[in-house]
Amino acid sequence: MSIFDQIDKIKPLYDITYKAIMFVCKILLIADIFITSYAILGRYVPFIPDPTWSEEIVLTLMSYMAVLSAALAIRRGAHIRMTALDRYLPKALVKTLDILADIAVLVLAFIMLTVGWKYANGIGAKGFYPSLPKLSKRWMYMPIPIAGLVMIIFELESLYNHIKSIFVKEEK
Repeated sequence: MSIFDQIDKIKPLYDITYKAIMFVCKILLIADIFITSYAILGRYVPFIPDPTWSEEIVLTLMSYMAVLSAALAIRRGAHIRMTALDRYLPKALVKTLDILADIAVLVLAFIMLTVGWKYANGIGAKGFYPSLPKLSKRWMYMPIPIAGLVMIIFELESLYNHIKSIFVKEEK
């Protein structure tokens, strides 16, 4: 049994993580739609109160969705990338460039995690939403470190898959 077979045993954890993050994104989307609909109804229907907090909360939830769904795209390989020349380049060079890109994104994810955490607990901890004075603005800054963590998880899997493709021949 090769080392790759041993490491492949943790793939179900990646699947569970992916499904959990996807579920969170779906819940955030549903909450966004519900809050936005409620705010619109509150503006035009006299007996429904117009919530002053709706815009800030919708934007915060949207920022969570944006960065988490971008992290999900890493696992699917759905990010925009330059592949027009891949068919003309040697396969070994393409794999090397894929690994280099994985490393660059991994570095970015670590920066997002560390710097985002500092901002969330620094600047974010000092402010409050104007329409919800008891809610810390830390929540507005937290999507960046959370997305950094999720990106690290999925980027490690992507990097592993690219390295594995060098050593293990694909079965046809």
